[in-house]
Amino acid sequence: MKNNPYLAQPDKAFWSRSVSRDFSADHLWGEDSQSSLFQKDDLIVSAGSCFASNLIPWIEKVGLEYLRTEELPPQFKDLPENLGYRNFSAAYGNIYTARHLRQLYEQALGMRVPIEDRWHIDGMVIDPFRPGLAYPAESDAEFDLLKASHLKAVLAAFHKATVFVFTLGLTEAWQSKVDGSVFPACPGTISGIFDEDTHEFKNFSVDEMTEDLTKFIELLRESNPKVRFIITVSPVPLVATATKSHVLLASTYSKSVLRVAAEQVSNKLKDVTYFPAYEIITGPQAPFEYFESDRRNVSEVGIAKVMNSILQGLATSKSSELDPHVETTQVTKSKAGRLIAEISRRISRAECDEAMMDKDL
Repeated sequence: MKNNPYLAQPDKAFWSRSVSRDFSADHLWGEDSQSSLFQKDDLIVSAGSCFASNLIPWIEKVGLEYLRTEELPPQFKDLPENLGYRNFSAAYGNIYTARHLRQLYEQALGMRVPIEDRWHIDGMVIDPFRPGLAYPAESDAEFDLLKASHLKAVLAAFHKATVFVFTLGLTEAWQSKVDGSVFPACPGTISGIFDEDTHEFKNFSVDEMTEDLTKFIELLRESNPKVRFIITVSPVPLVATATKSHVLLASTYSKSVLRVAAEQVSNKLKDVTYFPAYEIITGPQAPFEYFESDRRNVSEVGIAKVMNSILQGLATSKSSELDPHVETTQVTKSKAGRLIAEISRRISRAECDEAMMDKDL
């Protein structure tokens, strides 16, 4: 056999040796697959799509600290909530695009003031960037206080974090024609009124997504220079598309753009790691059972597989309760495993802002 560069490649470089047989999700990331993405003294903050919130109960169960800087006032603690505002470090809810994340941080820093900063609906003052919040203000004065408190909590979380986990969810978004402010959902779905004169559809490109994610990381590191980033891509397909394409084609475009952007940013910036949740769930090696019957929502088994992989190599005081290396088929056999599986089941079926676009759901 003639000498060629492929002869020196490891088994993981060949489909027949690493996917067709002997596949292991642990081999998908990092030079040392036994190293941990988290340290026992980390303060972890996360943001992203609905899928991102699945990580939180797993983090807390194995003894890591998930940083929370915004708590509900006592009078609101019993209110029903299904849009994820309590699932993240501050009550920003689901953030599907890097542009939205960047703009949120710019608002918190006082660098950006959206022109369309509130909606007056049925006697309530609604935050367009948190339209499903269960405790909207009843006056402009109350809104200003709640928003100021929220942005202060965002700053506290982002600036204290030692690890920031961001899950890219969508390329499709709706924004203001006036100043480009990105909404988490199309106005008129969860709340607000859609106006074609002031609202427009936006489908982000690779370059735009890469630039927004890069700018956010660089901006945050001006105040928090040591923060490490873990970037993932949500494996959950689009619930609907505003393009003229079939939703399957639109979803493929969206995930492809997000995956390329994540790769470019993780290759370019220091201490930014891409974790392959998307490949674990959607790759051809993935079992059919990783998705629920609608072939869109990730099942508890799929979620468990991703979480076990992302927590591998972790050694904490509680790691004996849930071994991050346990096979997903065995995840429900321990008391801790059953508890986390139940939490993940509830979260995976929680309503997302995006789901409001499909009237049949």
